[in-house]
Amino acid sequence: MMDYTDRHCRYLMRLLSPSALLYTEMVTDKALLHGDHSRLLAFDAAEQPVALQLGGNDPKELAIAAKLGEQYGYREINLNCGCPSDRVRSGRFGACLMAEPERVAECVSTLLATVKIPVTVKCRIGIEPGMTDRDDLSFLHHFVDVVASAGCRVFIVHARRAVLGGLSPKENREVPPLRYDVVQQVRHVFPALTFVLNGGIRALDQVATLLPGYDGVMIGREAYQNPYLLAELHKYYYDISWLPDRAHVLQAYGEYVATQLQVGERLNQMIRHVLGLYHGMPGARSWRRFLSEGVVRNPASVSLLSDSLRIVTGQA
Repeated sequence: MMDYTDRHCRYLMRLLSPSALLYTEMVTDKALLHGDHSRLLAFDAAEQPVALQLGGNDPKELAIAAKLGEQYGYREINLNCGCPSDRVRSGRFGACLMAEPERVAECVSTLLATVKIPVTVKCRIGIEPGMTDRDDLSFLHHFVDVVASAGCRVFIVHARRAVLGGLSPKENREVPPLRYDVVQQVRHVFPALTFVLNGGIRALDQVATLLPGYDGVMIGREAYQNPYLLAELHKYYYDISWLPDRAHVLQAYGEYVATQLQVGERLNQMIRHVLGLYHGMPGARSWRRFLSEGVVRNPASVSLLSDSLRIVTGQA
């Protein structure tokens, strides 16, 4: 979710779901050590609970970054061992770290000794090249066994292998086959650990079918492309009376956008997150076009969101 789940996106998601644990986009430890950590870590208190996802492979540098995250108020530190991009791989972190479970364990151990908030790991079921279907279970089993021995209790598993080289990040989310069964089998071996399933989850009924076999689900791209799914999930699992009107959500987000424009944030960086709000609803295409064209014509228009309501009011 790099370049997607920034703080503006998370503010919108929180309007839709009071309960979901939201994650930042991956932030590298070096970016925090050498960059503007205020710009990278600041968020609105309304977004809570929020977890900080870190990328890196040096225990000491990760510990410094994690401590900063804790000081900023994040509720969890999540170590990314699942991103397959070439840029991430060149830095020897992300999915390629799964080939070094002992190093991941050292990172986890150091993080746990540094912060008082939970430390979790996001990973794949395995990595290619060099693996076959028969290797998935033993690979993930070994990785979890080693990392859990360092104190990690929560694993968020994208149930696909990561192909290191030869596939783009987009293809890595679609081409390797999903193996939910591998995650479920490993969960049975480690009943004291928590396994959150990720990958290919797109609908409420799918979540309802999957959840008995796992401890939770993480939804990425679908939640971005169809954010109202989060509202439907909150209604189903937490509050039967909860189902916010999309127009009210849009108005509340518009108030947030207006305050952010006053402190120098750019309208296009905030409008892009809301384009999926009317996904599948009458008038959605015309509404998206109105917003996309409007932000180009008038990149500082506070009224753009409220003006757009005339296209979908009465249809959604």
